[in-house]
Amino acid sequence: MTSPASRPVPPAAANPLNLRGAVDLSSLKQRPPAPAAAGGAAAPPAPGAPGAQTPAADATEHAGSPLRVEVTEANFQELVDLSAQVPVVIALWAGYSPGSGELVDSLSRIVDSYEGRMVLGAADIEAFPQLAQAFQVQAVPTAVAVVKGQPVPLFQGGAEEEQIRTLLDELLKVAAANGVTGRIGAAGPGAAGVEAEAPPLPPLHQKAFDAIEAGDYATAAAAYRQALLEMPADADAKAGLAQVELMGRLQPLSAADTDALRRQAADEPDNLDAQLCVADLDVAGGHVEDGLGRIVSFIGRNFGPEREKARVRLLELFDVVGAADERVAKSRQNLARVLF
Repeated sequence: MTSPASRPVPPAAANPLNLRGAVDLSSLKQRPPAPAAAGGAAAPPAPGAPGAQTPAADATEHAGSPLRVEVTEANFQELVDLSAQVPVVIALWAGYSPGSGELVDSLSRIVDSYEGRMVLGAADIEAFPQLAQAFQVQAVPTAVAVVKGQPVPLFQGGAEEEQIRTLLDELLKVAAANGVTGRIGAAGPGAAGVEAEAPPLPPLHQKAFDAIEAGDYATAAAAYRQALLEMPADADAKAGLAQVELMGRLQPLSAADTDALRRQAADEPDNLDAQLCVADLDVAGGHVEDGLGRIVSFIGRNFGPEREKARVRLLELFDVVGAADERVAKSRQNLARVLF
């Protein structure tokens, strides 16, 4: 992409790498220390504390990386604060999970290769179960991230290095779109100061970003349309336009509206407007497969102008989610089946 820093991120999750507002991290701020175990025995040490065990601690050469932090209840809020400067990747692991150590070590090595543009937090969910609950983790190992204090889902289970790097590259684009473009020095996240690294955006992209910050999605959309007129191959402007149009469609909806739309869509499967609205809600809420699948199913049942309108909306949501996302690839295959 030509200008990754221009990729906008909606206040509700319109990007597979963005679940802003979907998870409340405020309850995790500086909890009091756990009490001593019954009978006067000391409670198990928190991850990162003296005597604590981390995945493959004896085997990995990356355990001492300055860009890796063992996440505890005491330091979690510091990492959330740090996410305003660089993305914080969090590997949630458990001693009972055979794949945990391998994933944490792999992430540690990969994060190091980004040379301070992000940091890794390794979190033992057995010692810090509230974190798994907050991130709605279904299994371990799981990788998530925090950008500007907001959760960003990455992946669950193992993953190939190439897949991880693709996701982390996309994470940096999402971070840059939110003004998170710092770099941690060689001394690690505990060192004083973070190097600023904020290349200026093209003027129209900056105008769009400023409008997004102000909640003026119509102005942002107009700026991206103008950018596309001047440079039709501007992939970031195309993705940005799709995202702000989604934000604009969702902005006026109240909780009561969304409940009513979901009921209407369930009762009227061939009501195009209801299906498209609920598809928007699904994608924005992180239920990407449900949202894309809903539109593909409608296309498979209907013909004429409504089918074409649904197809166009589906392509727009592909831009929101990202062409490299495997859910988009799967949906494209399903679309081809119903069309041909």
